[in-house]
Amino acid sequence: MAHETTIPLLPCRSLDDVAPFYEALGFQVGYRQARPNPYLALHREDLHLHFFGMPEFDPATSYGSCLVIVDDLVGIHRDFAAGLRAAYGKVLVSGVPRMTRPRVRKNQDGHSGFSIVDPGGNWIRFVARTAAPSAGGEHATTGRLSRSLENAVVQADSRGDHRQAARILDTALSRPDAADDPVVHIEALIYRAELALVLVEPAVARKLLARAGSVPVSDEDRERLAATLRHAEDLAAGLSG
Repeated sequence: MAHETTIPLLPCRSLDDVAPFYEALGFQVGYRQARPNPYLALHREDLHLHFFGMPEFDPATSYGSCLVIVDDLVGIHRDFAAGLRAAYGKVLVSGVPRMTRPRVRKNQDGHSGFSIVDPGGNWIRFVARTAAPSAGGEHATTGRLSRSLENAVVQADSRGDHRQAARILDTALSRPDAADDPVVHIEALIYRAELALVLVEPAVARKLLARAGSVPVSDEDRERLAATLRHAEDLAAGLSG
């Protein structure tokens, strides 16, 4: 067989929550019914997601998930971020719904990915079709802090265990090493701040962002950190919202 199409069918409490969220991301409603069973079909170019309503459903207990393999991971994340800013005034980085930022996943053979956690608690996991450059690249980093950051990403972004990811980073950040790459140091602090927001610890997030801003970096390092620093601005917006 060939040319098959698979469409995820995901639960939600209310179609009225799901539809506007995905419309902000650039999806269009292809079909919707309220009775006898609530049902919603959404599409964005060749990406189709369908939802069924369950009024008693608790998004916090959802196991709904799917993988979306894309060619331009950074581009689709950028478009989603712009849509969230237009609809909500900021990128949603904590609570439900929310969106993580693209990061390399060591448990996905070096492929980068990010996740949308939608109003139904479903994890829509976007993964780059092509793996990121290998560890031997020009700016490759090794060391305890780098490994801890990789492990924290697996725990939080892949498994949803934000508390364990926070513990991993807290341990690593409490034992600074003069050999730590300042770029990795800032990445770790800002990611820990993101985790603090998800864990509803705004005071902790503010302190971590302030620490990240005090780490001295070269102009070249600042260029490497451009996407991370933009993400820090989104986190700060979440704190003020």
